Amino acid sequence: MVAPMPTPFERARLPLGRRPAVRSTGRPPGRLRVPVERAIDHCRVFVGGRRLPGEFTPGSALAETSGRGEGFVWLGLQGPDEDQMQKIAAQFGIHELIVEDVVSAHQRPKVERYDDQLFIVVRSVTYADKETVSNTRQIIETGEVQMVLGPDFIITIRHGTVLPRLDLRLEEDPELCAMGPSAMVWAVADHLVEEYGRISTLLSEEVDRLEEEVFTPGSRFNIEQIYTLKREILEMRHAIAPLVPALRSLTTDNKDLLGKQLRSYFRDVMDNGSIAADQVAGFDERLSSLIDASVAKITLQQNSDMRTISAVVGMAAAPTLIAGIYGMNFDHMPELHWEYGYYVVLGVIVLIVGLLWWWFRRKNWL
Repeated sequence: MVAPMPTPFERARLPLGRRPAVRSTGRPPGRLRVPVERAIDHCRVFVGGRRLPGEFTPGSALAETSGRGEGFVWLGLQGPDEDQMQKIAAQFGIHELIVEDVVSAHQRPKVERYDDQLFIVVRSVTYADKETVSNTRQIIETGEVQMVLGPDFIITIRHGTVLPRLDLRLEEDPELCAMGPSAMVWAVADHLVEEYGRISTLLSEEVDRLEEEVFTPGSRFNIEQIYTLKREILEMRHAIAPLVPALRSLTTDNKDLLGKQLRSYFRDVMDNGSIAADQVAGFDERLSSLIDASVAKITLQQNSDMRTISAVVGMAAAPTLIAGIYGMNFDHMPELHWEYGYYVVLGVIVLIVGLLWWWFRRKNWL
């Protein structure tokens, strides 16, 4: 009789050496297996608030912390596929639902708890620092950083983004590093939210420039710039707006996993995220107003152009009418054989055109 497979929660409670591999969901036949090492950015061990020298493999890192009875592992991954993530999950005892989310990616910012593990998603935002909006069609680019937090490990998975050496930041504060793997979660979230604030400042300058162009009398502007920037700001807004509720859930619903001091750090990140989200929402509203003002200004300019065109057509209508009458070639027409008839007609044409020009000028049509 085959023994039943333990549930994910039971598997997570087992010692590392006794944890069975996570059951594979299958893969298409003939698909090439890529070694898990190809997806690993780094694997580091922290003990007593200090990082141990050198890089580790996931197995040796877990063995190191298990042998010491303290410390935690920080494993960094870049876009792992299903096979690679299944192997990592088997070593760390990660819940199978987390594995599915990691492989599928494209998640909204969120915090989910699975027994003693947390799955946290934070979106990254980068800004193409160009002189003008028209120089590029992709001003804002978003990525994704996923974090799997366990009692003695933190796994960061990045999709379309780059993370700096955040371990150096923790080494500068051994007391913070001693708080465990949750301190690394704070470092990642704090870094990404700081980028939100920096990008918001750059976007503010861009929106101010567009406002100045639109509201300057007689200025010529490209309304496509406004639409492009609004589209990019909407993308950023969708990326960062759900983060604040997620962080609030992290600090209020997981007090047993986060210390009091660390919760205060996360609240600071949440405040900065709220400020950035409010700024981006304000940019969106300002750009909507700019679009309305631009459309109104363009409509007024088109009306002015149409009046000028109508005035020119009206001035040309009188000479055309007179020339058309005298071009009908009847034998009996007034002044047809008069010696000075040609000059009189030209004088009448000039007089009528002059009167029309004066009248249109007075009405500000010219």
